Amino acid sequence: MLTFNSIDVETANADRASICQIGIVHVRDGKIRDQWQTLVNPETWFDEWNTKIHGIDEFAVRQSPALPEVRDELRARLRGSVLVSHTSFDRVAFQRAMERYDLEQLQVTWLDSSRIVRRAWPESYGQSGYGLKNVAKDLGISFDHHDALEDARAAAEIMLRACASTETDIDDWLSWVEIPIHPSSSGSSSSWSASAKREGNAEGALFGETMLFTGELESMPRREAADMAASSGCDVVNNVSKKVTMLVIGMQDTTKLNGYAKSSKHRKVEALIESGSEIQILSERDFFELMGVDTRSSPS
Repeated sequence: MLTFNSIDVETANADRASICQIGIVHVRDGKIRDQWQTLVNPETWFDEWNTKIHGIDEFAVRQSPALPEVRDELRARLRGSVLVSHTSFDRVAFQRAMERYDLEQLQVTWLDSSRIVRRAWPESYGQSGYGLKNVAKDLGISFDHHDALEDARAAAEIMLRACASTETDIDDWLSWVEIPIHPSSSGSSSSWSASAKREGNAEGALFGETMLFTGELESMPRREAADMAASSGCDVVNNVSKKVTMLVIGMQDTTKLNGYAKSSKHRKVEALIESGSEIQILSERDFFELMGVDTRSSPS
């Protein structure tokens, strides 16, 4: 069965709940049959850096519906389906946004196409990364990056290519994606010092991601958060590089920012994103959502 939906969102700022655009692609029997997109008024502020990436600002969404106004459309299009997104960004964004408005969570089965890429082509992207732009370029998929509908279409095309390459279908992938890539790996690094640097557990759901922290977390020491991330499969590093795929932003000591509004790590990551790197920026709350921790209670 090659029937599923794919989705992508853009956000107004670093808060995942600030969804400002949604794109959905419907695949039936291995072909794209329908698509839908909308701008969304996030009812919050726009970071000029986000606007520079996707081109959406307060003026563009001034007459657009807020998320509660498109809930019924989302339910009609998605309810009960397999929903593909590339990386966890869109899943966490919807979880956060639905929680913000006290709406029912999407009743779907999420399937992360970046995890599928790691299994379908295990030798192809270890060095260059599993970001949507990089994978789509390698597979010859043309799209206008950071447009939600275009990104959703690219994720759908990647999903179809992976199914064709491995002679599998969606039901196969729902099972296969839970199987460790390297079952014999012992997992995490034996060096668990005060440094945040960690080697990811090869059996973790986020194996292949590289995480960097900046600032101090309110809920726990950084070394404990690094342990949690590594257990979930993330390599955790101390410095910015092109290998980084996720930046977690904690509280910043303004006396150490030398007059800047953001840390040097944050600014360097934004520069990498502008030059084409695929890096997700997460708040502390986003991080705990990603780790599966109930943020309505203490994550300790």
